[in-house]
Amino acid sequence: MEKDTARLNLFELQDACIWKDARIVLAITLIFFPACHARTASNRAKPPSEIVVAAAANLTDAFQELGNRFSDRTGVRVILSFGGTADLAKQIENGAPFDIFAAADTAHVEALEQKGLLTPGTRALYARGSLLLWIPSGSTIDLEKVEDLKRKEVERIAIAKPDIAPYGQAAVEVLRALKMWDQVEPKVVYGMNVSQVKQFVSSGNAEAGFLPRALVKPGEGKYIEIGEELHRPIDQALGVIKSSNNQDAARRFADFVLSSEGQTILREYGYKQPPPL
Repeated sequence: MEKDTARLNLFELQDACIWKDARIVLAITLIFFPACHARTASNRAKPPSEIVVAAAANLTDAFQELGNRFSDRTGVRVILSFGGTADLAKQIENGAPFDIFAAADTAHVEALEQKGLLTPGTRALYARGSLLLWIPSGSTIDLEKVEDLKRKEVERIAIAKPDIAPYGQAAVEVLRALKMWDQVEPKVVYGMNVSQVKQFVSSGNAEAGFLPRALVKPGEGKYIEIGEELHRPIDQALGVIKSSNNQDAARRFADFVLSSEGQTILREYGYKQPPPL
């Protein structure tokens, strides 16, 4: 009888231990399951960590600052892909994975909108650019006005290709308006975009070049301002790409560019506020 009682107590002890272990496992499960569930839900709700912005080359300096400022505010990383406006528009038509397009003109953004490639309601003017003629530091050629490009010592003039770069098109309009295009055209060397134009001039492959005001830093050589009456306004538009999977973040960046803070940054780089669309 004592043996049976001992055996029973042993079973009861084992059952108690098993139940105790089960309760511990259950408690641990109850503790971690909500945390795992919350983490999964949090991951689902987490906003995109980055957006890719296709930006015209004239925006190189200004948009780097805008992107950094936006990232500081939102935690969303801004990846910038700079190039000629026409080239970027073609990439978008071919399905390039951009989230937003900031052009150097309005025509290419309007064309994408007409083709149904922009998110409806996101096309907007964000800047009006200024054109200047730039002469690098250390140049031995003293130019005081655009007409001085006709002088014999000026052998090469850098211009962005006017068929794909709005600032290049504006430069040709200036030279035509001054009735000097036929004289200087043989001297012209073409860059694929305004960044390449600056490289040509900086490296000595051209004595002067037509650049956006935004790409010339204070004290960086000499420049001659170009009157806006000599070319069509260089209004610049942007839009969110319809195929983007990051619509909310892309819209937030567009809104930031258009905000008072964004416009202040653009003015610091020589842009003017465009007229209403």
